[in-house]
Amino acid sequence: MAKLCLFAGWVVLAFVVFATLAPIYDRPTIAPPRVEHFTAFFVLGLLFMLAYPNRAALVVLIVVGSAVALETLQLLTPDRHGRLIDASIKVAGGLSGMALFVLARAIAVQNEG
Repeated sequence: MAKLCLFAGWVVLAFVVFATLAPIYDRPTIAPPRVEHFTAFFVLGLLFMLAYPNRAALVVLIVVGSAVALETLQLLTPDRHGRLIDASIKVAGGLSGMALFVLARAIAVQNEG
């Protein structure tokens, strides 16, 4: 399962990169932007924690680093804008996905005993 989550995490990240940096008219839209930002990074955080369950620092680096990097890179595109609030929502989503994994694992360990 870890390999599937690893593959899915990188695929989702690639999609997020495309959606974040593509021209605004090519950007897929399925929900309000802030909901999409939070949800995408929630899924990223959860998938990468499932793929790297004992490497939380690496997952934080990937998820938080990509959120900040993508918002910064948007400043270089002519029709996009990087905003601190968007980066904050992405980081909150990623950390929430990671937290869900940690909570679920703690509950599973407690129920084993």
